[in-house]
Amino acid sequence: MSDAKYTAAELELSAGNVLRRLQTPALGIGAIALAACLVGAMIEPQQFFRAYLIAFIYWLAMALGSNALLMMQYVTGGRWGAAIRRPLEAGASNVPLMAVFFIPVALGMHWIYPWANPDMVAHSAVLQFKSGYLNPTMFVVRAVIYFTIWSTLATRLVAWSRQEDLGGFDKTLAGRKSVFSHAGIVVWGLSMSLASVDWAMSIEPAWFSHIFPLMFTAAQILTAMTLAIQVSALMADHKPVSDVLSSGRFHDVGKLLLAFVMLWGYFQLSQWIIMWGANLPEEIGWYVVRNQNGWQYLTYTLFTLHFVVPFGMLLSESRKQAPRRLAAVAALLCVMRWVDVYWWLTPSFSPDAFWISPLHLTSVLGIGGIWMWRYIGTLSSHPIVALHDPIIATELEHA
Repeated sequence: MSDAKYTAAELELSAGNVLRRLQTPALGIGAIALAACLVGAMIEPQQFFRAYLIAFIYWLAMALGSNALLMMQYVTGGRWGAAIRRPLEAGASNVPLMAVFFIPVALGMHWIYPWANPDMVAHSAVLQFKSGYLNPTMFVVRAVIYFTIWSTLATRLVAWSRQEDLGGFDKTLAGRKSVFSHAGIVVWGLSMSLASVDWAMSIEPAWFSHIFPLMFTAAQILTAMTLAIQVSALMADHKPVSDVLSSGRFHDVGKLLLAFVMLWGYFQLSQWIIMWGANLPEEIGWYVVRNQNGWQYLTYTLFTLHFVVPFGMLLSESRKQAPRRLAAVAALLCVMRWVDVYWWLTPSFSPDAFWISPLHLTSVLGIGGIWMWRYIGTLSSHPIVALHDPIIATELEHA
């Protein structure tokens, strides 16, 4: 199938598309929210940096999860991934941007992590024991290594895809992407597990969980899927996307979304059963905090709206095949992904009472506005389907 069949307008994200119309407002919202964050950082630096960490981890998941899904598609060759490749590539392209957004985390680490506070380290045997790994210098060094690895994985895959756009399908290049992705998934999983310890679990240095890094990593893929589905649904009535994103492809993506919702629930339940059953003071305290002083209501909400409701809705075959209805489920999960990250981190900062600040909103809007502005720009600067891909070509032939 040659791309000559389609006009230039059809191969671009049209100016009238709702995504293009959202690009400039996203930049404006992001700039205003970041300005509000700057004011908040001067007034309440501790609240700002703690709220900012949640927003950073949430939007990092969008970028790294997109890259992980992209590698999964190159490994498996599934049609589901080819159909949403452009949204995934646009998300993966934002990995270097998240390296910039990490700078405030590094600058404010002493407001977030007890091991970065010399006075707390001096009075804690646990912090002294772990100081060889948990210290400011190594924290920054590891972050540089992580982002170097993740940026390399993302930029290489996106660059090869652009090369294919210009030169046509190449079996050698396809094989290179597959081999690279096989190794990349392993490297991403290992590095992300270490990052989850550095950026999330080390907020409570005495607490540990073998399942938390798995939960943290799998949640990234789920987060990225929620965005890719919503964006694909908004482009689904645009040729040639409408030819590629048939009801069958949305059904495939919907089933994958259901699988990761179930995986999230499995990891959450497994961690709870193991810790609650063992009843060790250094482990069980993490759940005790999240089940009292108002935090228990957030726990119930998370279980209901992140698992029970989406699980029930995604059992419907017709809902998975309808772009708008599937996007509605993805939108709910997209919101609950932020709630989940908030539930992971914030009770550790405020165990005695439920706490939420306007800075939680401004930080997620600030990073998200800039993130979405660049995301839409990347998505609109290249053909919205990979026409030279054999899977896409087959879909177009059938259409």
